[in-house]
Amino acid sequence: MTKAKRRLPRKPIISIVRQNGRLNVQGINKWYYYWRDPYHLLITMPWSWFLGIVASGYILLNSLFALAYLLQPGSIANARPGNFWDAFFFSIQTMATIGYGVMNPQTDYANVLVAIESWVGLLGVAMGTGIAFARFSRPTARVVFSQVAVVTAYDDISTLMFRVANKRRNQIIEAQIRVVLVRDEMNAEGQFMRRLYDLPLVRANNPIFILSWTVMHPIDEYSPFYGATLEDLEAAETMLVVTLTGIDETVSQMIHARHTYIASEMLWHHRFADILFQKSDGQRYIDYNHFHEVIPVSSQREETNGVVSRSP
Repeated sequence: MTKAKRRLPRKPIISIVRQNGRLNVQGINKWYYYWRDPYHLLITMPWSWFLGIVASGYILLNSLFALAYLLQPGSIANARPGNFWDAFFFSIQTMATIGYGVMNPQTDYANVLVAIESWVGLLGVAMGTGIAFARFSRPTARVVFSQVAVVTAYDDISTLMFRVANKRRNQIIEAQIRVVLVRDEMNAEGQFMRRLYDLPLVRANNPIFILSWTVMHPIDEYSPFYGATLEDLEAAETMLVVTLTGIDETVSQMIHARHTYIASEMLWHHRFADILFQKSDGQRYIDYNHFHEVIPVSSQREETNGVVSRSP
């Protein structure tokens, strides 16, 4: 006889797909995978799902304890014999430590169940309250990124630019931005890999990020954009990954935001429309209605400081 093969635990299958030029991670058996990390699942799921799971668990637990009370007839004083709803609502009173005094346990069996249910209810309230508070207190950033990035001349150097704005009326202290270029490449041995390049910025940090910030990367001979065309970027599945981190001055907690630009969202020979204006009394203001607007400039080939940037 041959020995039966030992069944290995089922593993989640992770697949990477491209949608609109962006990489997206998808998983087969993903619910099996997520339920192995229940805390992360309960923190990240929508509020409607979270409240639905809490309500379902609450009803299920009380139903199980109600059935347990019914196993011994007469265990609950003043309850109708064999009535599920009396036992169910007695379970709710016990789990919530309400104790109206109308129904009460009158056997040792019922008292043991009450003790167990009180302990389960104590743990359940603590866990539910803790997770709900964690969801409420999780810091979030209200940061908006421009819909496109542009490549235009700045100080006689072709420069990649995009805008970032803080939508809240407070400050993001010690804000830092990191821009990474991601593209497909073949190494010298002919192996495919997804390479990441950190792009140096004119300014990568902002001590008091209040309103708007134009992030700029000079395209010099050291830039991975040097001499590239739009066809080159699209063929290599090029993508810019932008991450912003900082401290929210209101809650004094670290916040972060992320955005990606694909090749078709990088416009050559365009510049952003002005959003800084001046009133008649000399005061300056920002008009966010023009935040995403771009203006085309000369579409001819530009050569500045040895840098060649071409548009299709």
